[in-house]
Amino acid sequence: LFRSNMAASWVALGSFSLSSLCRSAGSRGAAAYSTVLTVQSPGQDRATTGRGNRSTPNGRFRREAFTPRTEKMAVDQDWASVYPTAAVFKPSAVPLPVRMGYPVKRGVPPDKFGNLELIKIPNFLHLTPVAIKKHCAALKDFCTEWPAALDTDAKCEQHFPIETESVDYISAGTSLRNPKARVVTLRVKLSSLNLDDHAKKKLIKLVGERYCKGTDTLTITTDRCPVRKQNLDYAMYLLTVLYHESWKTETWESEKTEADMEEYVWENSASEKSTLETLCRIKAAEKSPVCSREELMNSDVVKEYRNSIVTLRNQGETEETISQ
Repeated sequence: LFRSNMAASWVALGSFSLSSLCRSAGSRGAAAYSTVLTVQSPGQDRATTGRGNRSTPNGRFRREAFTPRTEKMAVDQDWASVYPTAAVFKPSAVPLPVRMGYPVKRGVPPDKFGNLELIKIPNFLHLTPVAIKKHCAALKDFCTEWPAALDTDAKCEQHFPIETESVDYISAGTSLRNPKARVVTLRVKLSSLNLDDHAKKKLIKLVGERYCKGTDTLTITTDRCPVRKQNLDYAMYLLTVLYHESWKTETWESEKTEADMEEYVWENSASEKSTLETLCRIKAAEKSPVCSREELMNSDVVKEYRNSIVTLRNQGETEETISQ
């Protein structure tokens, strides 16, 4: 009966509050211990406040707006301490009225506070002239002086004939990596390479349009590999292969005729033979003393004729070449 009464009491107090549960113990006195359980209704509001916060009727907290950092900055502050490294745009740290974005209703672009367009793009706020000077001063102790012997561009090209070129791109996007940054361009003058006449002509034949005759420069552009370092190694590999391949002499190269030559050569040509035969007949008709082949080839008339024929065959028919 006692257990049934207690169960009925617990059921009756389930939706309300249990005021107290007391138990008395002790021989010389009585001590009461109570545990109070309070059930709060769902609609009751809580009023709790903290430092720097304000309570709202719906029970949420709202932080008070602090003074922006830009209003506390000094005019002569150390900007390198504000932006020491590359970081996203911070509107509270940049004391400039920067605006960016699409103007709404023919107004002005949105300001810098809460502007996602300024956060998405990279910036150069960490590379100011003062910061660059500090970086250079810190790296100066680890650098060596420029060699005194390389005081002209001609000497630099003589000792360092290979020139490589690559481009870094900065764009607004999901990634800072641009696929075009992997392209590497290598330039070298053929006069700086150890090539004889046969090797130079064969290399020019192999590279095709990559060789500029006016500047005597070979240009190799590589973009097949995904990384710039790989394209640079591939360009150096191509240059090495072309150099060694040009020095090889195949068996079929000895069968080349005058029509297969890259450029017209006067020596041992049909024009040279006919010129010598004509001069020998003229000497015999005039009954003049017989001259050797070297004397005829070294005469001014033959040299002028040789230069005119070589220029006409290699450069084509122009007013200047025909007048010669």
